[in-house]
Amino acid sequence: MSGWPLTQASTRELLATLGHDPRRWLGQNFLVDPNLVRKSLVLGEVAPGDRVVEVGPGLGTLTGTLLEAGAQVWAVEKDVALAAHLRATFGARPAFNLLEGDAVEHPLAGIPEPERGFKVVANLPYAISSPWMEAVCLGPHPERLVLMLQREAAERLTAEVGTGHWSALTIQVDLAFERVGLHPVPPGCFHPAPKVDSCLLVLRRRPDAARLSPKARAVARALFTQRRKQVGSSAKRLFPDDPAVAAWLAKLPAHGLDSQVRPEGIPSAVWREFA
Repeated sequence: MSGWPLTQASTRELLATLGHDPRRWLGQNFLVDPNLVRKSLVLGEVAPGDRVVEVGPGLGTLTGTLLEAGAQVWAVEKDVALAAHLRATFGARPAFNLLEGDAVEHPLAGIPEPERGFKVVANLPYAISSPWMEAVCLGPHPERLVLMLQREAAERLTAEVGTGHWSALTIQVDLAFERVGLHPVPPGCFHPAPKVDSCLLVLRRRPDAARLSPKARAVARALFTQRRKQVGSSAKRLFPDDPAVAAWLAKLPAHGLDSQVRPEGIPSAVWREFA
């Protein structure tokens, strides 16, 4: 196959050749707008030699475009039939590496030595956006991410403190990345067209990127299950006589807060201080 990225006509033709019907349970909405594929590479600042992780490559429209741009690609694909198609199409290229499996279990597609640096450019299956993003936050952080995902999910992941979408996951994203762009994408750019609005979300790793400790993540998740309650009273019920939680609560006044604040009112910088 040549002529990357795929158009709507070539996507339908390839699906017919493979005898493959898009599987909604896997979030298979194939991108059929070549301009958006190219825009993803521009937003990702993809240059020859860049190491790029792709999640859910599907028919390979983004994969082929990345490879033609000179990138080294590590991709993870769960669909057995599409994984076979990708191996047949790109398997002879040394720059292409495919891991067949679940992207939540393998969020970085098995890229070796991720500390050397890498980017993520992906048409992310919408159903896994939150657990996949949390897994990325826990591991080595990519320099840059360009993610095609549900617009509502993108707004949740990059919500501001004090809003209803501020959450334990948003805190982790905010500690690691800053949002540098969000570009609306209409349903007609996909086959089949999804019933939700989509977008291209662009994130850049912060110079002082950080991760929550396992204890901080557990406490944040627990407190956000009672997001309408004051953290002081919730902490007493959920973590009685826990010295780490008590020490963290004692730091709130230094940030102009007190124990009556609700979880959504606590900035990520305060959570970063959780020992």
